[in-house]
Amino acid sequence: MQNQTIVVLGASNKPHRYANKAIRMLLEYGYHVIPVHPKLENIEGLVVKHKLENIIEQVDTLAMYVGPERSEHLIDSIVQLKPSRVILNPGTESVSLELALLHNDISFVKDCVLLMLEHGRF
Repeated sequence: MQNQTIVVLGASNKPHRYANKAIRMLLEYGYHVIPVHPKLENIEGLVVKHKLENIIEQVDTLAMYVGPERSEHLIDSIVQLKPSRVILNPGTESVSLELALLHNDISFVKDCVLLMLEHGRF
């Protein structure tokens, strides 16, 4: 698992936010984590990418922590990233995004990263 790259879109530096909890838990489980946020520079000791286009690594999983109102304009960037899968955490579901993922043969699951890790489903 340590060689898997996980991108957290909608990363947060606030410890009470689920995106931050996910980053910490992914790190604890040994994953290579890339946080994405348009303004922050550092989260949990990790350098933050300001947009998906700045990621050059092959992405195993894109964990979504932005709602459909924000993800609409990111759909092309998500498709171009070509993650092996996308996890749509609760509240991030989007028909437009899901259709784009299906159309581009990118698998996705509607689930919670924290629960997936806790229960061995990640």
